[in-house]
Amino acid sequence: MASDSDSARSRTMRQVKDRDTTPEMMVRREIHRLGYRYRLHRKDLPGKPDLVFPARRKVIFVHGCFWHGHDCVRGARVPKTNREYWTKKIARNVERDRLNRERLHALGWDSMVVWECELKDRATFIREAQAFLDD
Repeated sequence: MASDSDSARSRTMRQVKDRDTTPEMMVRREIHRLGYRYRLHRKDLPGKPDLVFPARRKVIFVHGCFWHGHDCVRGARVPKTNREYWTKKIARNVERDRLNRERLHALGWDSMVVWECELKDRATFIREAQAFLDD
């Protein structure tokens, strides 16, 4: 039988969004403002990329630093409780992300990862996104 802490954790995890997050919406608005058009979360591509540019054969993933194990301050923090569980979970996420990008590359798709922390410098993000999409 599940404990109270297990049910609380389950309730919390159900509230974590996997699409239409604040960072993803920021990226979508900026890319659209630049004049690029895209599709969302194509299930037929490895990793269901957040933004898909079919004619360019390019995709953009918007990753939360904590959930995808970024090396920034937010991504490097480990929860105080259940450390072993979270360390393993994030390591699995990192490996899954790597494999998905390899699979996309093998299918002839280029990919870009935008980290949540990188969106603080909007001008740099826009410059890098344009360079990626126009290449």
